[in-house]
Amino acid sequence: MNIQNVLYGINGITPEEYQFLQEIIKNMDEEKVQRFVMFYTGKRQSAENILIFTLLGFVVVAGIQRFITRQIGMGILYFFTAGLCFIGTIVDLINYKSMANDFNRKVALECAQMVNMTYKG
Repeated sequence: MNIQNVLYGINGITPEEYQFLQEIIKNMDEEKVQRFVMFYTGKRQSAENILIFTLLGFVVVAGIQRFITRQIGMGILYFFTAGLCFIGTIVDLINYKSMANDFNRKVALECAQMVNMTYKG
């Protein structure tokens, strides 16, 4: 198995995300990498998903993008202030890629810890 092929199989992976994931898995064996990718793909959010949720914030529920990225406090604040009078939602529309990147970095680190803790080799 080629580790790079496993990472390229992640739907919508960005070059920055790929490089970050390579650093995380460089000392893992094949089985750990497979477990990591399985956990990570189940939890990550693509930038397109964040964009869609942010757009839904204008129409349905303000702050839904913050709930999706586990920023519960900001999500509640956006909910009760209509996305900080839509200014915060507009800023999130501009920064949706960095929101997704930050979220995915945190998720990758969590998944790496989970793999290293649960691995029975």
